[in-house]
Amino acid sequence: MDITAGKTMKTSPPERILIIKPSSLGDIIHSLPFLKAIRDSFPEACIEWVVSKKLKGILEGHPLINNLIIFNKDEWGQFKDISKTVGEMFAVIKELRAKSFDLVIDLQGLLRSGIISFFASAPVKIGFEEAREGSRLFYNKRISVNGSLHAVDKYLEIAKAILKEHRIQNTEKVEFPLYIDRTAKESVKKLLSETSTYSGGRLKEKEYVVIVPSARWQTKRWPAEYFGALIAGLPIPSVITGGNADKEIAQKVVDSSKGNGIDLSGRTNLKELIALIAGAKAVVSNDSGPMHIAAALNIPVVALFGPTDPEKTGPYGWNRPGAYGLTVLRSSLNCSPCFKKTCKEPICMSAIPVKTVFEELRKYL
Repeated sequence: MDITAGKTMKTSPPERILIIKPSSLGDIIHSLPFLKAIRDSFPEACIEWVVSKKLKGILEGHPLINNLIIFNKDEWGQFKDISKTVGEMFAVIKELRAKSFDLVIDLQGLLRSGIISFFASAPVKIGFEEAREGSRLFYNKRISVNGSLHAVDKYLEIAKAILKEHRIQNTEKVEFPLYIDRTAKESVKKLLSETSTYSGGRLKEKEYVVIVPSARWQTKRWPAEYFGALIAGLPIPSVITGGNADKEIAQKVVDSSKGNGIDLSGRTNLKELIALIAGAKAVVSNDSGPMHIAAALNIPVVALFGPTDPEKTGPYGWNRPGAYGLTVLRSSLNCSPCFKKTCKEPICMSAIPVKTVFEELRKYL
């Protein structure tokens, strides 16, 4: 870890802190230990967080955050309608300029987040030395980290640097303060109670497995029929999750599940998804945001990896001695990980046998 450039941080505790981490779902989950470390170190500070409109549900009502600054990330960079882009940018800039912060931390490290940090008024602005798209130019404190570290550890390196400057002892403890909304929990209970299972009963907490068959990249998806075959052999029903765009995949899973799969894709918002996973017996997921939600909640998860590297983006702690409830399965193909978003035949995923996933999953049932 190395801090370069700029002035020395004030040794007095910062009173107002801005965290910039708009997306993605998994990345925000990975940022939560950073939030916990900062809040524990500066309990009286007002902490605000810049988050994408689509993902605000994961942070809304969080007891460690005083305020969210929400912006429509999808409008930024849409030059086909420049008026919307400019309008969205100026709305965020106006809100930022109306406030004064002591410390701004950009955990995103992209041009958009760099621009946001530029317009936020603060004497100290921190980001990664390795930040992309020129965003590092907007910081007066840059922290260099090992590129092979897991995302959680990268963010914690920034926390360590801040604590060191303020002469605060770092505990090295990693905690995921993932907030479960009470209203969302009641909504999920109602949804499950209204859902008939394969045996004609009703679903209750800890009586189901959550299945996450989709992923943003096509190459990260285990075949839908494999998920269906897995579900068909389980002793308890499985709930298939996803957004409205995942309904086709979810239906394929249900069709091959021999009546043991229940499709809830498109029927839960982000807060409800967290509550649904919190009540599961276990989770089977591709490399996706819900996988990280399960890990953060200490729900047993079997994670399936192909084109991406679990050392950097797997469920945090899966490869550490004595880790329980975190299993990563991947094929031994030489081409993996390739980090390709498209592939004519993603055999790295289809090469993971259903039987292997079943044997790992049943350890948690």
